[in-house]
Amino acid sequence: MRLNLIVAVCDNPAIPRLPFAFANNHVLSPPMRMRMRPAVPALIAYRHALPRAGLRQVRFNSSVSSPAPQPRESPSPGQLPRTIASLLHPDARVPRHGQQGGSSNTPESVTIHGWIKSIRKMGRICFAHITDGSTATPLQAVLTKTQAAGLSTGSSVRVIGNWVESGAGSAQKHELRAEEVHLMGAADPNTYPLQKKYQSPEFLRSLPHLRSRIPGNSAILQLRSLISSNLTSFFAKKEFVQCYPPIITSSDCEGAGEVFTVASNEKGQEQFFKSPKYLTVSTQLHLEALAAALPRVWTLSPTFRAERSDTYRHLSEFYMLEAEVSFIETLDPLIGLIEDMIRGIVSELSTSRLGQELLELSGEERAQVEARWEGLLRSTRWKRLTYSSAIEVLQKEVQDGKATFQYPLEWGVSLQSEHEKYLAALFDGPVFVTDYPKQIKPFYMLPSATASPDSPTVACFDLLFPTVGELIGGSLREHRYDELLENMKTHGLVPTDGNMDEAGLKWYAELRKWGTVPHGGFGMGFDRLLCYLTAIENIREVVAFPRWVGRCDA
Repeated sequence: MRLNLIVAVCDNPAIPRLPFAFANNHVLSPPMRMRMRPAVPALIAYRHALPRAGLRQVRFNSSVSSPAPQPRESPSPGQLPRTIASLLHPDARVPRHGQQGGSSNTPESVTIHGWIKSIRKMGRICFAHITDGSTATPLQAVLTKTQAAGLSTGSSVRVIGNWVESGAGSAQKHELRAEEVHLMGAADPNTYPLQKKYQSPEFLRSLPHLRSRIPGNSAILQLRSLISSNLTSFFAKKEFVQCYPPIITSSDCEGAGEVFTVASNEKGQEQFFKSPKYLTVSTQLHLEALAAALPRVWTLSPTFRAERSDTYRHLSEFYMLEAEVSFIETLDPLIGLIEDMIRGIVSELSTSRLGQELLELSGEERAQVEARWEGLLRSTRWKRLTYSSAIEVLQKEVQDGKATFQYPLEWGVSLQSEHEKYLAALFDGPVFVTDYPKQIKPFYMLPSATASPDSPTVACFDLLFPTVGELIGGSLREHRYDELLENMKTHGLVPTDGNMDEAGLKWYAELRKWGTVPHGGFGMGFDRLLCYLTAIENIREVVAFPRWVGRCDA
């Protein structure tokens, strides 16, 4: 095909200096202009000065063949739609500053789906920022006024166009020049509650079905997914088996009585399970049963507490990571495993694209978030001290006038949140507190190897984090049948005559009858870890649909 080209170059500085090519008396489309760009310098070199309204015009007969149009992207029926992240961040690892996807100068025909985050009009064109949740960075699409008609914040769209380099001054190196825009779902701007202005966490909490559309909240959901994936990989490398314990149980593992009872909604019927059953407060006991066959097991499961604490630290439904390990006789293997696990999580996060986006979304908290990540990645092992030593340290801080506490400090009482946070801040990082008094811990814990008859302690630990307090609790489990039975009697879990037939934990005690082994485990508040890693104080902000006393809205 021979093209009779007229190349007009504008000399008017108020108009962008972009050659406009007319072929056979027709204006070339943007894709054709892009394909003809290599020929333009040669054409201009032969032009003759024909000033007319600021234009220099050249006629040129060319034998340049018109390239075949690039086929439009059309996913096969079994192919998932392309994500915006795959365009903006083709390399999933940390990009260099300012680096984005689409390094080729050749326009690429693409189809994207998403929601309009914002749209602004400039003259005859409109710029739409589109998100699909795959990245916190919106994609910029260039639309005509006609294409933008009917679009507003919150609208869902499918856009087909060319992925090209952006003009100078654009925040993104590439943008989508739209050829087709399809409105998939409108969002009435008069009623849609999520607009561009700032909206407080308290307001967004009243819209749990919508708040995940806010970039920061969708990034938290991605963080949950990333850490869950990292945990799966970590435990697989350690030869753990991921298990799925039951949610409905016959016992209160912690013995605190803060349980939700399961009941059928059939009126006048006997109990569905013949006797009262509960939503689990911990999967530990069932994991112990599985660890008697599979020596290393773990789970990430929902747990439920009917606590009436209406604080920023408490939820009625939350996720717990729990693990049990057989054939261990000290706390050291568990503590080492936990340090490696958390360091691995933070290492992966800090080098991921999502990690960089979280830092950018952190705003004024960015320095604090970075400091927390760096602190967890220090090569030194985390501080360890016994409960008795912790009490002494805190009492000395009070005596020296460096600290005051609301709750009393004496041997034999539980450490409160204020004590835990103070210890972690004092040692500038995570702290393992070990060997708590037996009287304040659950029935299933093994006595400490160095326990005193006058002040009995158990082989357990709490991992304390700055600003969070207790993040992880673990212990060696009592694996001897007679000793476990005595503990259960003391806690009122079995009759004093030892008749296990009427005890709901008969099955648990029987694990010690046949092939019992020393073992231990731990549980971590998954949501509390997210709070620490993101410097979000309120645990309700890291859960998609938070439940707490008096609130279960969706």
